[in-house]
Amino acid sequence: MFTEQVKALQTHGLMIALAIVVVLLSWIQIHLWFGKGSYREYAQLQEKITAQKQENIQLKSRNESLAAEVEDLKNGSEAIEERARAELGMIKSGEVFFQIVK
Repeated sequence: MFTEQVKALQTHGLMIALAIVVVLLSWIQIHLWFGKGSYREYAQLQEKITAQKQENIQLKSRNESLAAEVEDLKNGSEAIEERARAELGMIKSGEVFFQIVK
């Protein structure tokens, strides 16, 4: 009779331990998929990082182009002349300007 009570207590204890393990595993899974720092949040951050890297590449290319243009304007008179002609409509002395009207 005593051994039956011990076995019943052991079985009851195992059931409680199993229930605790199931609850803990469920809690871990919920936080893994839906909590702060979850897999879903990680995937969203990875997408943002990829998009930011692409934007950085484009901006770096634009910066290099602008830096080359600034350097050309500082050192070369041809770039200044080209800008003056294109943006300000200037001509050199002695040149004749023809405007064709359609």
